[in-house]
Amino acid sequence: MPKIIVLDNIAQQGLAILEQHADIEYEVCTGLAGDDLRNALLEADGAICRSGVTLTEKSMIGNLRLKVIVRAGVGTDNIDKAAATRQGIIVMNTPTGNTFSTAEHTLTLLLALSRNVAPAFHSLQAGKWDRKKYMGTQLADKVLGIVGLGRIGIEVAKRAIAFQMELIGYDPFITSEQAAKIGLELCDSVHDMLPRVDYLTVHTPLTAETKGLIGHAELKIIKPGARLINCARGGIYDESALAAGIDDGTLAGVALDVFETEPCTDSPLFQKPGVLCTPHLGASTEEAQTQVAVEAVNLAINYLTTGVIRHAVNMAAVDPATLEALAGYLDLAYRMGIFLAQWQQGNVKQLTIEYRGEVSQEDTKLLTASLCAGLLQRALDTNVNIVNAKVLLQERGIELKENITSEMSAFRSSITATIETDKQSYTAGGTVFGNHMPRLIQIDGMRLESYLDGNMLVFIHNDVPGIIGLMGSSLGKHEINIAQMSVGRAISDHPGGKAIGVLNLDSIPPAAVTQDLESHPGIHSAKVIEMPAVGEKPPWF
Repeated sequence: MPKIIVLDNIAQQGLAILEQHADIEYEVCTGLAGDDLRNALLEADGAICRSGVTLTEKSMIGNLRLKVIVRAGVGTDNIDKAAATRQGIIVMNTPTGNTFSTAEHTLTLLLALSRNVAPAFHSLQAGKWDRKKYMGTQLADKVLGIVGLGRIGIEVAKRAIAFQMELIGYDPFITSEQAAKIGLELCDSVHDMLPRVDYLTVHTPLTAETKGLIGHAELKIIKPGARLINCARGGIYDESALAAGIDDGTLAGVALDVFETEPCTDSPLFQKPGVLCTPHLGASTEEAQTQVAVEAVNLAINYLTTGVIRHAVNMAAVDPATLEALAGYLDLAYRMGIFLAQWQQGNVKQLTIEYRGEVSQEDTKLLTASLCAGLLQRALDTNVNIVNAKVLLQERGIELKENITSEMSAFRSSITATIETDKQSYTAGGTVFGNHMPRLIQIDGMRLESYLDGNMLVFIHNDVPGIIGLMGSSLGKHEINIAQMSVGRAISDHPGGKAIGVLNLDSIPPAAVTQDLESHPGIHSAKVIEMPAVGEKPPWF
């Protein structure tokens, strides 16, 4: 009989399901760490946790019994997913249970900021009755900017519409038509939103792109008197910049439910007027905790009794033999998606993928899913893999097309992906050298053969002498070492036109490098693309 161990306190409704299930044995063991945790896991087939316990490689290594870990909540940062994958342990989460509660908490903070609820009550507690001091502002006709239009962002939008707010938003993976259905005007970038917003709320994962999304530079262009709310992930706002913005009057208010370091009991923001903070309460409602507990228990039971996999964050429900046979092209497709997500600009409307040559005879639907997973990997507040990627893409109003032909091009097999945005189209082509060496062979109609890993500096330039030397000098000045280099021309192959270069670098160059390069009249653009390291597999593989 399978045994499930519950490592954190969960709602009683979840425990009741375990109690009533005749084919499952369960035990509640909270507060475990170190050897006690490792030994307890050795005696379990499944584990359910929240954020209180940390499951490290040491706690899982050598465990031949444990098959599944389910997080009763969204975030899985407290679980070493790479170690779990190596041990063959599936990690699942419950991504939908706290949607309403987090959206409601966002509106709670937004309203409380607007009407000075906390300081007014503190004034009453001090025996004062000062109505004039706590004059508020109404929400009607104010502009609310929403960054990230996933499940929670959309629910925030729905509630803000009820307050007659004007909505603008940014999310590169939703179409203008889809945004219009929500009742929201889509902006081209976060920077475009800032001069217009009376309120700004973020609902994205914390990634390299979103870390420090609002910092000192952004506060120089934000609308004076704006109020900022964050119930997503700590670190999306630069907390030191927020403190400075309150001090100099740029910001009228800041409300945070999440912090870069948690628990956070001491922050310069806490003592400032116009600031309202809560200790990560977004999902702390009885309903949300009940929903995630019930969902987590059912996920664990269903997997252990029937083998059904849902909401897996480290692997997908696909035949392992198929995954292994397609490993090289799955990796290529995934990397192409990651590349295009950073290369393109604007709001994505359509993705077209073309398979040519021998790869056209393979399971292209799986390859398409892998490319979609790479494209969305850094954009969504949920875990994306080859099971859910296509659905998530299409839910956001992005049209997906596949073209398949057995006719070869210059290579025996190739994949070409084209993204149409509201600005222009962007194309990347790739192939696999040998069995497991992904290569980029085309960017926007220009041919090349480039490594598709690590830190890439991609630059479009005039096909004239001296450009490559300029690149080397600029990078050398900043002590940035070049590991690999590839250059190419347009497919027409006429010298003197537009050309492209890709440098694989040992480290990420500072912004000053790209600014310096783009100031040269012969260089049209220079962009840093961060890719997985060489040999690093997709997280779900």
